[in-house]
Amino acid sequence: MECATTTRPSKPSSNISDIVSKFAKVCKLRSIGVFCSENHSNLRNNTISVSKDGSENTSQETECGGIKIHPQPVDLPCKSNVCEDVEIIKLFDIVSGLKLAYVQLQEAHIPYDPEKILAANELVVAELEALCKIKHMYKEKKLKNVKLKSSRSDLLKAEGEVNEKILEALKQNVKAKDSEIFHLRQKHQDLDLGNAILLEKIRQECLERKSVRVWNVNVFEDSFKAASKSIHDFAKPVISLMKASGWNLDLAANSIEDAVVYSKRCHKKYAFEAYIARRMFNKMSLQSYNVDDIMRFDEPFDSLIIHPDSNFAKFCREKYLLVVHPQMEASFFGNLDQRTFVLSGKHPRTPFYQIFAKMAKWVWILLGIASSIDPKARLFVANRGCHFSDVYMQSVEEPYEGASGFGEAQTNYKVEFMVMPGFKIGEILVKSQVYLSRMK
Repeated sequence: MECATTTRPSKPSSNISDIVSKFAKVCKLRSIGVFCSENHSNLRNNTISVSKDGSENTSQETECGGIKIHPQPVDLPCKSNVCEDVEIIKLFDIVSGLKLAYVQLQEAHIPYDPEKILAANELVVAELEALCKIKHMYKEKKLKNVKLKSSRSDLLKAEGEVNEKILEALKQNVKAKDSEIFHLRQKHQDLDLGNAILLEKIRQECLERKSVRVWNVNVFEDSFKAASKSIHDFAKPVISLMKASGWNLDLAANSIEDAVVYSKRCHKKYAFEAYIARRMFNKMSLQSYNVDDIMRFDEPFDSLIIHPDSNFAKFCREKYLLVVHPQMEASFFGNLDQRTFVLSGKHPRTPFYQIFAKMAKWVWILLGIASSIDPKARLFVANRGCHFSDVYMQSVEEPYEGASGFGEAQTNYKVEFMVMPGFKIGEILVKSQVYLSRMK
């Protein structure tokens, strides 16, 4: 720095003035009043120690006109774990040192001492450089923080985008699972409904099994007798109506079985019973089916009214049309109304048809029970002209439970016609009912 060398005080160089002016602008501080207007005594010597990195450790007492000045740097405790606090403390130390250097620069002018001016100038420059350095450090740190924040922001944004994609995928999975759950619930409801239906069927079957009767040969024999009696009971009104309609019973009986030698004229009724039985058992196979429904009714016609489309109802319609010939019905009633009614799928509520329904009931039961007792049960017949055998046959002229009554001469009798077929159930034979004549 350029300064005057004469003992006469001179003005400082322009460089020093520029530095002071710049410093004043930076610090925006006024002179702290080191000059006394009344006393212009010399300043005492000062001791200043400056650290190598531009920050100082200052211990100074300055007198000016008998007034002591103690510039005190800001002394704040430094926390090693907080970088910002350290930088702030360093900044205040530099500012304090700069103030002290400025004071020293002013003191070097009165009295004018070039060496002190140079030293104070160097100190001010050093402090300004330290201040610029910390300013640059602060800017670099801010820029670094901005970049770090921007990097973090980009990272968070990228993570957010990834998380959004994951969230969308999870939402899609949730929708798929919800749809799957809905379909599974529908299947579960359908299964519950199906199970309820099956349980109801099982319950009904259990009830039916509990109500099913235990069939045996004795029950079958009783049913056989009931069927035989019901055929006999239906034949009576048929014969009566034929008489009332002017039918020739002899010719009618001969048309059923010709050239039969009857021991009594009244035995011709067996020919009509044989005709009815033959029609009722015609083309009927022994099949096991449930007969409990029809057996619950004392009057089978009630079953026909309640269940007009049951298998038994179909059996009745089919057999009525087969047993009662149109000419016979027309001669009995003067019309074919009952036949027309039956052909329409209905059942006429007439006494004649009700008697027929009772007969059909026992034939239906007889055929159903046989296979229920023995799946291998079979029906057998006795042909006309064969020798009588009391093992397989029974004469209709005898009581059903009695003996044959023909004694040792039973081989002298032959079969004229069969009234009721026989049945073989297991090892048990239910004899067929036949009308016999003595062999010549």
